[in-house]
Amino acid sequence: MTDTTCTHLDRTGDVSPSGAGCVECLAAGGRWVHLRVCMTCGHVGCCDSSPGRHATAHFHAAGHPIVQSYEPGEDWWWCYLDNVAFEVADDARSFTHP
Repeated sequence: MTDTTCTHLDRTGDVSPSGAGCVECLAAGGRWVHLRVCMTCGHVGCCDSSPGRHATAHFHAAGHPIVQSYEPGEDWWWCYLDNVAFEVADDARSFTHP
């Protein structure tokens, strides 16, 4: 990781999480380790430590570059295109799954 700046914040929006868990895991009866929210459309997918890796699959399918952690107490974001984790100062869009 050579660049520590995300250059794709313009591709985020005022989203609402699509549910309380990974959309694909819930539909298939699967399980997840941690959840991520797509900051372009609100899709909730599971992390790369989960068997389905649905958040990354959503990035590859939809091209939406930024997710935010959906875990309690975590406010970090990840940009797949810039390969960088970061926090957005004073951002009201902080989500925690139920």
